[in-house]
Amino acid sequence: MSKKAALATELEAREVAEAAREEEWERRSFSKRLFNGRLALDLIHPHPAGDPEEQARAEPFLEALHAFARDHIDGDAIDRDGWVPDEVLQGLAELGAFGIKIPREYGGLGLSQVSYNRALSIVASRCGATGAFLSAHQSIGVPGPLLMFGTDEQKQRFLPRLAGGALSAFALTEPDAGSDPANLATSAVPSDDGSHWILNGEKLWCTNGPRADIIVVMARTPPREGVRGRRPVTAFIVETDAPGVSVEHECSFMGLKGLSNGVLRFDDVKVPAENLLWGEGRGLKLALITLNVGRLSLPAFCATAGKASLEMCRDWASERVQWGQPIGKHDAIAQKLGTMAADTFAMDSVVSLTSSMADTHQFDIRLEAAFAKMWNTERAWETANDALQIRGGRGYETHDSLKSRGETPLPVERMVRDLRINLIFEGSSEIMRLFIAREAVDDHLKVAGDMIDPRAPMGRRIAALFRAGLHYAWWFPTRFLGWGRWPRFREFGALATHLRFVDRTARRLARSTFYAMIRFGPALEKRQAVLGRIVDVGAELFVMTASCVRAQKLVTDDPSDTSPVTLADLFCRQARRRVDDHFFYLFDNDDTATYDVARQTMEGRFTWLEQGVVTMEEAYGRTGAPRPATPETAPAPVPEPEPAGAD
Repeated sequence: MSKKAALATELEAREVAEAAREEEWERRSFSKRLFNGRLALDLIHPHPAGDPEEQARAEPFLEALHAFARDHIDGDAIDRDGWVPDEVLQGLAELGAFGIKIPREYGGLGLSQVSYNRALSIVASRCGATGAFLSAHQSIGVPGPLLMFGTDEQKQRFLPRLAGGALSAFALTEPDAGSDPANLATSAVPSDDGSHWILNGEKLWCTNGPRADIIVVMARTPPREGVRGRRPVTAFIVETDAPGVSVEHECSFMGLKGLSNGVLRFDDVKVPAENLLWGEGRGLKLALITLNVGRLSLPAFCATAGKASLEMCRDWASERVQWGQPIGKHDAIAQKLGTMAADTFAMDSVVSLTSSMADTHQFDIRLEAAFAKMWNTERAWETANDALQIRGGRGYETHDSLKSRGETPLPVERMVRDLRINLIFEGSSEIMRLFIAREAVDDHLKVAGDMIDPRAPMGRRIAALFRAGLHYAWWFPTRFLGWGRWPRFREFGALATHLRFVDRTARRLARSTFYAMIRFGPALEKRQAVLGRIVDVGAELFVMTASCVRAQKLVTDDPSDTSPVTLADLFCRQARRRVDDHFFYLFDNDDTATYDVARQTMEGRFTWLEQGVVTMEEAYGRTGAPRPATPETAPAPVPEPEPAGAD
């Protein structure tokens, strides 16, 4: 057995992550200003408008897609069979769904992010796995990075094929490299004549990979002068019919049963030199930039799930009678249903705002996309869980079982299983919080980073101390200044009070973030629960603002319908309570005690708590494979009872 490669140290992992960051903020960022204590409402209000010509082009496609999804995509059959039929993918390709955002000059539809999200929502409303095919192909697959970083020759060569139905994928994750890319082991070395690269390695959980035609692969390349990093990572466009590319295993999961996902292996694969994407050593940065927009598809799926939850529970709560009245009139159920409606409006507002911001090409949306991914995925999971609870046993029962006994076969159970992965892939909730926290304190680190960096020389730390003293002597008092009371934002009517809360709380958030840096110093990066609460406050403030701005837009468009204000008002009321809780527990909490128990758990201090059952180690061993039955482990025969009356 080959010896396992040594994993990167904490310092090495941090250096790799920092090198992959976008260091500059060349475009405006609403959420960055929010963390800095400023509600820059003028950036997003009025709500960014779309291009009427693009919208007119999109409508026929969306109508055709809606009809195709309704008539030809059977999510329950796909879930049962574990396979998206070829004719479904072919039908989507013929509609143009594989090239929604690919420009028309390359054979695509050339539509906006808003239209793209609408299309994904239509498909995902019938089958999450089929929606994932389209999303993995276009959001993080080859078309996205190719459009942003590819050469003209690469675009001419690949984009028409991709728009026409050639399926693509993105290969980054490995057995030892998930959220931490420092442990990437796949390698690519140039041939002696420089005509191609020789690719070797293995990629894990590659969505679309087993059925893909073209993939982007991240690999280590040799360090050389002019290439940043000691172990640079480079992106390559790889065609899966090349010799040496193989599917080692097709994975199956708790949900998204029709998803094509597997382990890909590369054995001396010859990748043409012209297939190197962007430049040597720029692979991780390419991946992060791609994800900034690519993450916007998952929030759309989540808003779709919220709408489905609402539809499946609305009539049921009115028609299902228990204890003499419809269950929706019982307060316990009404609370869930009301929150479900408000949260679905908020999720939809987040999708509307972030996709509209992306279409303007005037914003740096790295924070907004991360907020949308983190907040919508968590809220959709809670919403679907409540939908299952409201539906009761019929929510837990499968579609096929319900159908076989004559019940309306609503797929609540399938939706819950399908949604769970959204909190993990394309950046888990925990990684999203760390990513957002790092970007939120970026301005502070530029000013005072050397002061709290234990690796910085004393001279730099002293210089940073003086620099920070001058900066914060002005900055900190200004985070108390500002008018967050009446009559500010009065044009928002009943929602004005919530925007005033956002305005005041943004300044409090900035002060609290600064205080956390001073209190914990270099140890702040270890206090991830504290950072998580800071991020959660920022997320709630962003979603509150998105909800108010969208409600105002909808009411302006149709003054006769004030229901959006009703939904936004309830959402903001509940969000404000969550924000207050986050601040209350920001520094007064049980984080240290919980961490200590976790450490003792890993040390085996509480193994006695696991006794009294057949343990996982007994059942599966250290390798995870079930233990075979042996004479020693087989149950002893039960002795025959003696005849009655025997001595």
